[in-house]
Amino acid sequence: MVDALATVLTYASLAVALWGVVLVVINRRFALNRPYGLALAGAVLLLELGLLVQMVAGLINVFSTDRTVATGTFIGYLVGPVLIVPLAAVWAAAERSRWGSAVLVIGCLTVPVLILRLRQIWDGHG
Repeated sequence: MVDALATVLTYASLAVALWGVVLVVINRRFALNRPYGLALAGAVLLLELGLLVQMVAGLINVFSTDRTVATGTFIGYLVGPVLIVPLAAVWAAAERSRWGSAVLVIGCLTVPVLILRLRQIWDGHG
């Protein structure tokens, strides 16, 4: 578990979620043919890349550590955010109303929760 990466990913996902909230409030949808939509898609892509790096680092750590970690649960919480963010982004892009941005917000808000739980499992509280 790389704590610095987990912290960065937590704040990045909160920032993307906040961006989505702004789109909902100003009544804009997550449109890839608009500059703000492309910029948000880039932010989601960077978040996804960070989550992939976390997953690979986490898998290496869990199989090379001497600690007692619930391996299956840990891997589940590693893979979960990697799947949720792109699914939320696709759903948000497909939704033609402003609520598509809300789907992206919810998807991004799940990332800090899953990372928090991942830390708890890594620390042996799970």
